[in-house]
Amino acid sequence: MFDTPGDRIVWDVGHQTYPHKILTGRRDRMPTLRQQDGLSGFPKRDESPYDTFGTAHSSTSISAALGMALAARVKGESRHSVAVIGDGAMTAGMAFEALNNVGVHEDIKMLVVLNDNDMSISPPVGALNRYLARLMSGKFYAAAKNVGKSVLPPSMFEFAKRFEEHAKGMLVPATMFEEFGLNYIGPIDGHDLDSLIPTLQNLKQLDGPQFLHVVTRKGQGYKLAEADPVLYHGPGKFNPAEGIKPAAASKKTYTQVFGDWLCDMAAADGRLVGITPAMREGSGMVKFEQQFPERYYDVGIAEQHAVTFAAGLACEGMKPVVAIYSTFLQRAYDQLIHDVALQDLDVTFALDRAGLVGADGATHAGNYDLAFLRCIPNMVVMAPSDESECRKMLTTGWRHPGPAAIRYPRGAGIGADTGDALEAIEIGKGLMRRQGRGVAILAFGTMVAPALGAAGELDATVADMRFVKPLDAALVAELAATHDLLVTVEEGCVMGGAGSAVAEALAAAGIVRPLLQLGLPDKFVDHGDAQQLLSQCGLDAKGIAGAIRQRTGAQEPRLVVNNQ
Repeated sequence: MFDTPGDRIVWDVGHQTYPHKILTGRRDRMPTLRQQDGLSGFPKRDESPYDTFGTAHSSTSISAALGMALAARVKGESRHSVAVIGDGAMTAGMAFEALNNVGVHEDIKMLVVLNDNDMSISPPVGALNRYLARLMSGKFYAAAKNVGKSVLPPSMFEFAKRFEEHAKGMLVPATMFEEFGLNYIGPIDGHDLDSLIPTLQNLKQLDGPQFLHVVTRKGQGYKLAEADPVLYHGPGKFNPAEGIKPAAASKKTYTQVFGDWLCDMAAADGRLVGITPAMREGSGMVKFEQQFPERYYDVGIAEQHAVTFAAGLACEGMKPVVAIYSTFLQRAYDQLIHDVALQDLDVTFALDRAGLVGADGATHAGNYDLAFLRCIPNMVVMAPSDESECRKMLTTGWRHPGPAAIRYPRGAGIGADTGDALEAIEIGKGLMRRQGRGVAILAFGTMVAPALGAAGELDATVADMRFVKPLDAALVAELAATHDLLVTVEEGCVMGGAGSAVAEALAAAGIVRPLLQLGLPDKFVDHGDAQQLLSQCGLDAKGIAGAIRQRTGAQEPRLVVNNQ
């Protein structure tokens, strides 16, 4: 119905764009989806001119489409802008901020399509979901409107139009979308092309912002996806006849470690409440919801609200745990600073997907949390090196009477036994993992294992720093006094990260010692196999050892320093 890419279509989030990719010249490359050097799992501007806006964090489409519509007006171009947004994404405040702005521009060619399939990654929640359900159930209104159109003669067109508007007010409350200034049409069956196509044709002829509410079924026509829309939300390669066969995991994922800890801690203390911004499955909270439904809160795709909501709970003596992906905490940075840290409130942040995330790519990578967290006063920031450390740090952060963040990666760890105890560790104290000579590697979180691998080649010392804030400054000073070179390794950005914290500690103590800082490069790392990407970034054992040899000028596996 629209002449793309001249007309702009902005797809919210992105997994829904797989058919769009097929229809816009990328069918032969679909087998490369979400693989290194292959197609992105999300719209990407440098991949195709049909991808008008890069989207992966939800609820941005209406804002972007409005910007495009107003740009067309300023430039005198006659083209349409369309935002396609799901009912889950409509729970975010940003979508309503955009709608509030859209309605005041009466002369733009813009259409918002609400794809209402009653399903986001986690089931949609809140008043908006109930409101949409009421709209869909308004069959009497829909029937009355159709009858009115059929019985009124053409000469009474204006009266018919007024009748329709009054019918809305008589039979259902005016939709909130109309109150925002958009012309609301729907709900209609999104699978009924005989209805959908003429509706889109008619809407193209109308001036001003339009809002089309379509109802669809997730996985329509594929029984396996209809039965389990969560599993099939963003699938990779699979056999359609057999469906997705989840691989059996031999090791616990960090997400599972968190989920188990959350249930254990909730059983031990009734003050614990768990909060997720629409990521129940992804954050490992399914079991917690089942066991403690009265203490489980899914606030929808509303990260800002989730953090301030937690702050309010903490003010009243509760102990909230906010389970949130590292990349999504970026959306609540102001609330983190102003509403939690500034008031030194007791909120624990469980940051999943820290570091590189493989197939999801740059939009979902948690590369910046160490840098943006450690600069905030009152924050405690921890990075576990294995599953056991993760459980201990979650307990430590929860028992700390102030804001604390524990950042852990996607996927499984090294297979460490977590045990059942709820054991805390001393805040601000690192661990010596290997005693060597000449070079000391200060490793943070996931980098401890490859650092130990590199140290085996170089006979280097390895310290598991554990805490990014407060940093174990005493351990840093001790290592600086007994080694010729300090090397920091982190799965995060170098600028402002954990290595910078070590440099600041050395400077504050007046210690002059060569320092090599290793971490993720100053660029956005695209999708691919996570371990392969780490290797390309020089963050595997071979890369760490190679960087150290390059700095020291050593050619042999064993370094010679201090004339020893």
